Amino acid sequence: MLDGAIERQQLLTYLDQLLQNRQIRDYCPNGLQVEGRDRIQHIVTGVTANQALIDEAIALGADTLLVHHGYFWKGENACVTGIKRERLKALLAHDINLIAYHLPLDVHPELGNNAQLADILELTVTDAIDPLDHTTPGLIGRLSKPMAAAEFAQWIGECLDRTPLHIGEDEDIIETVAWCTGGAQGYLQLAVDAGVDAYITGEINEPAVHLARETGTHFYSAGHHATERYGVLALGQHLETEFGIKVTFVDIDNPV
Repeated sequence: MLDGAIERQQLLTYLDQLLQNRQIRDYCPNGLQVEGRDRIQHIVTGVTANQALIDEAIALGADTLLVHHGYFWKGENACVTGIKRERLKALLAHDINLIAYHLPLDVHPELGNNAQLADILELTVTDAIDPLDHTTPGLIGRLSKPMAAAEFAQWIGECLDRTPLHIGEDEDIIETVAWCTGGAQGYLQLAVDAGVDAYITGEINEPAVHLARETGTHFYSAGHHATERYGVLALGQHLETEFGIKVTFVDIDNPV
């Protein structure tokens, strides 16, 4: 049984250095978002700090919640009302720290969402999706073996437990692929420019369908949540090994 503990500031300093927090511009604050107990013994990890995940953390007696999607996004209403009030109220009432890392957790070369998705799908990484800016999330690589586009869709579904939406001809052969987890349909043009056979991300929009069809680049929309489970899971496992503290991953189902 793990019974280690760490001071909050020690953990934050370690995470900021590990994830190179200060080198990445983001749409939200990374690191500590809600202050709770100073001494950390049990971390609950998850993709998004929704009410269901907070409730699980409370039920498990956790003192810290570590997520990919936290709060205080740029451009959102700053007023503490509605669901924001209820979430913050629950965290503060139970003295639970909320720690969130968004883009820093996307780009980390080992623990990041994109690196972890490569491991899950057995993709060999060959480059960054934007070779001129390696802080841009997303990678380029090759399949472990070429396969038909329909077979690759099935493989993604089996690995992520979610059937992807596939744009493209089922019989085409896929060998090279670019990917960026989450809502990165806007990076499709980078994949097109790289000349890969296919692009994987979490979400799709109307213009992306036409771009994929007209360029012959296969598009796999595999789910925002489904593609971003693995970074925070790996980060939690890393912290458990590094510090001997208890870490529990909780996956709140999300079909998007």
